[in-house]
Amino acid sequence: MATQHKIEGDHSRFRQIVRGKIRKELRKFITKGELVARKGKGTVSIPLPQIDIPRFRFGQKQTGGVGQGEGEIGQSLGSDGEPSTGEAGDKPGDHVLEVDVSLKELAEILGEELELPNIQPKGKHTVLTERSRYVGIRNVGPESLRHFKRTFKHALLRQIASGIYDPLNPVIIPERQDKRFRSWEVRPVPENSAVIVYMMDVSGSMGEEQKEIVRIESFWIDTWLRSQYKNIQSVYIVHDAEAKEVDEHTFFHLRESGGTKISSAYRLCVQLIKERFNPAEWNIYPFHFSDGDNWGADDTEECFRVLDGELLPASNMFCYGQVRSAYGSGKFKDDLDGRYAADDRVITSDIASVEGILTSIRDFLGKGR
Repeated sequence: MATQHKIEGDHSRFRQIVRGKIRKELRKFITKGELVARKGKGTVSIPLPQIDIPRFRFGQKQTGGVGQGEGEIGQSLGSDGEPSTGEAGDKPGDHVLEVDVSLKELAEILGEELELPNIQPKGKHTVLTERSRYVGIRNVGPESLRHFKRTFKHALLRQIASGIYDPLNPVIIPERQDKRFRSWEVRPVPENSAVIVYMMDVSGSMGEEQKEIVRIESFWIDTWLRSQYKNIQSVYIVHDAEAKEVDEHTFFHLRESGGTKISSAYRLCVQLIKERFNPAEWNIYPFHFSDGDNWGADDTEECFRVLDGELLPASNMFCYGQVRSAYGSGKFKDDLDGRYAADDRVITSDIASVEGILTSIRDFLGKGR
């Protein structure tokens, strides 16, 4: 048992070392997007080449060498200064250590590093779910809920009281009146629910570099919000001059050409909210990513009408990330800032490159809405 406790302590210290390494290198992991490709079910495999696990290394037999034997101070332990031939060898090399970290722990590291506040759900909007709970013991019930210890105890007391218990032959046989069963009940439990609506411009001006930025940032946004809500869904909308709902894979790999009408995405977002996500029961987070290019001033005004009349009243907050592109106008963020500078429900962020992702995440999630 003492050995088990020691192992648990060693494992805990190792996890703290891993956590410190991840936090120290968080910006590097975010900008390179390594974690996104290593995501599994509830965990992420993180490469940590800096961590060296202590182990013994033994030399080859009968090769001599400088240890506690012969040798001079300062003598080289290498190959006597001869250059390496660079030929292939038959010995194993050093490998990168991969450590599995839960998405929950990764979210905690992100929150600590960016000093993100816990989210306060909008109003008191919750969904009631049913949860079973054991509340006591009773004399009747199905065999699957029989309480072994209580049943054994009652059988033992009955045999002792009746004088049939034999300490030299302690056979305890429960009878019907000895059996005890767990009792349970179903209680409604309030559970906060959220939906993330990702919208992205996929017109010709959004290249692979811009989509990679959106992919990485969406992963971290998703990781944080999933740590704040028990029930969460993600919806994906792509648009050029028209908008359509797609799955996650299509969202990050589709490329189309043509013009850009941002209002088409906002109208589809409102439609999906009306059909599936009642604002009285869901915390709603629309995130829109674009290079700032829009069809014209008329469509920008239409975006304002949709935001003011339907999208903002239904949402916890509305986030717009403008990814810089050599082909986009970059004007839509300025339009939003000019219109909603005093409205804390609208958050905009300028993402110049992958190095700007961390700042953008802090912009979006730093208010705890």
